[in-house]
Amino acid sequence: MFGLQVRYLSFFFAIITVLSFFNIIYSYYLNLYLNLNTYYYCFVVSLVLAILFYKIKIPEKKINIFKKILTVFLGYILLPLILSIPFYFSIYNLSFLDSLFETISGFTSTGFTIFPNIKNIDQSLILWRSSTQWIGGLYFLFSIIFLIDIYDENFKKTLTNFISFNNSEILKQVTKIFFLYSALTLSIFLILNLFSIRSFDSLNLAFTIISSGGFLPVNDLSNIIKDNIQIVVLSILMLLSFFSIFFTYNLLLIKKKNINFFYEDLHLIIYFIIIISIFFLFFSFNNNFSVNLLSVSSSISNIGFSLNTNEPNLTFIFLILVIIGGSFFSTSSGLRFIKIYSLFKYSINQILSFSRPKNVFMNKLMFTKINFDFDEINKYFLSILIFVLSLLILSSLLSLNGMQFENSFKLSILTLMNTVNSSIYGLEDFNFSNQHFFTKYSLILFMIIGRIELLTILLLLRKFLFKN
Repeated sequence: MFGLQVRYLSFFFAIITVLSFFNIIYSYYLNLYLNLNTYYYCFVVSLVLAILFYKIKIPEKKINIFKKILTVFLGYILLPLILSIPFYFSIYNLSFLDSLFETISGFTSTGFTIFPNIKNIDQSLILWRSSTQWIGGLYFLFSIIFLIDIYDENFKKTLTNFISFNNSEILKQVTKIFFLYSALTLSIFLILNLFSIRSFDSLNLAFTIISSGGFLPVNDLSNIIKDNIQIVVLSILMLLSFFSIFFTYNLLLIKKKNINFFYEDLHLIIYFIIIISIFFLFFSFNNNFSVNLLSVSSSISNIGFSLNTNEPNLTFIFLILVIIGGSFFSTSSGLRFIKIYSLFKYSINQILSFSRPKNVFMNKLMFTKINFDFDEINKYFLSILIFVLSLLILSSLLSLNGMQFENSFKLSILTLMNTVNSSIYGLEDFNFSNQHFFTKYSLILFMIIGRIELLTILLLLRKFLFKN
């Protein structure tokens, strides 16, 4: 049974091998020899593991969902360990903990960095930081398909247009995701170049945007983005990690478009328009709407970029947007808008049913004939409960270690929602390198929990608490 699981991971070891080779070539091209040996180490280790994991014989018996969950957990341990090799063996004398922290932050698309000054890092390692985000975003999407058995038939059809998910269908879908993910990355890179952003910055931003990460190749975004046109373009591009990747695929490549496959993203479009309209009407101070547009786009997509330094304190609003998040089948995190909307509508219908007992209130989402039942509402409520409990636990752990409660609370939200600390959240000057090892380990654990909670913890609770 173990064979299928490790073969699933061999593909990502192969990607790390390719990325290591690319960094070797890049280092030779720019004469960046300071950390060259580290990429050789990573290349050899990842290549050996890719071959070993692929060669393991696959049994014909079907593995159950819990063994698949184990695979996903295994990936979040093994892959960051390999990706941390260039950090650990670099000339910057990073400890194992700091190397792992930087890697986990990238792999979970969080964006917390151990480096107080990015200017002190050579370009090859900056590119490697961004690469950890790119592969982490791809791994997250693959994990959803790998764990597709968690979801009901309607949701399977919504994601992929298929009901049957045997091994061949999973392979077909992940292949589609890989090429689409790569094509979108290339498209972002070319568009940013087209708008006069230098190639190195464009490449790093492309890796960051498509994965919903937060790493920048510079200390501040203002060093890259110079005018309002660039701000608007970047804001629009960040929405690619807000909407479902299958929505993008179907919108661009499928001729017969079924609205039932797009219902979640249609809700998100309306949600985005409403939020932008509110900011335009009430928060467009000093004709700075483009800056607010970027802050909104980065918050709802859980990227966290910001140019907002002089406007009134909107931290609470932006944190709410971070918590809500984007599409389920996107690289963004958050509780997911569709869940919050469903809970809200169900609650309203319940209140109305008490005052109008003879009326029938349909628990149906807009743009679709799909009804959500009470079991789905229970799952949504449980996911919010888990988030609140995780938030309280992490905030307490950080506070116990001497951190101010306000900072610990905001940092806990950003950690669980995998969003980088920037000026719009009031934590732009937070220094992770000086934190106690207990704080770093706590953040590492909860960055992973924040990334995979909806995919794994709910199901594990169901298995161990509700055996029937």
